[in-house]
Amino acid sequence: MEFIIEALIAILIVAAGFFGIVGSYGLAKLPDLMTRLHGPTKATTLGIGGVLIASMLLFALRGQGLSTHELLITLFLFLTAPISANFIAKSFLHRRLARREALPEPQSGMSWATFEAPPSSNGDEPDSVVATRRPAPSKAKAKAKTKAKSARKAAAKKAPARDPKSGPPE
Repeated sequence: MEFIIEALIAILIVAAGFFGIVGSYGLAKLPDLMTRLHGPTKATTLGIGGVLIASMLLFALRGQGLSTHELLITLFLFLTAPISANFIAKSFLHRRLARREALPEPQSGMSWATFEAPPSSNGDEPDSVVATRRPAPSKAKAKAKTKAKSARKAAAKKAPARDPKSGPPE
C-alpha cells in the first residue's frame, strides 16, 4: 500500500512539473494577452495544486497527520486563479473598447455583459443589485458626446496661442 501512495505522489509531482513547464512556455511564446492568460492560470491551478496535494499525501503517509494548510492553499488557488484571469480578460476588453465593433454579436440578441448593464430584473433580485445598475448609453447620446468633444477640440485649435511666460490671460 505504501508503494502505491508513493507512486501516486511521484505521478502528481511529475504531472505538476509538466503543467508548470507548459504554462511557462505559454506565457513566453503565445502572441497576445488573451492567449497568454490561459497558460499560467492552468499552470497555477493544476501544477501548484498537484504539488500541494502530493505534499499532503506524503505527510499523511509518514504518519505526521493530514496537513490542512496545503488543502486550504490548494482550494484558494482553485478559486482565485480563474477569477483573477476573468478580471484580467475583462479589463483587457475594456481597454480595447474602440474595437468593440469587432466583437461578434451575442446569440441571445442581448449585448456583451461587460459593456452594458443587463435589462431590468422583473423584481427577482435584491434592491441593492438593481439600484446600482445604470442604463446602457444610447447611440444618440454617444454620438452627441463625440460631437461635443470634437467641437471642444476645434474651439481649442481656433483660440489664439498665448505665451506661457506672459502669465495668466487677462
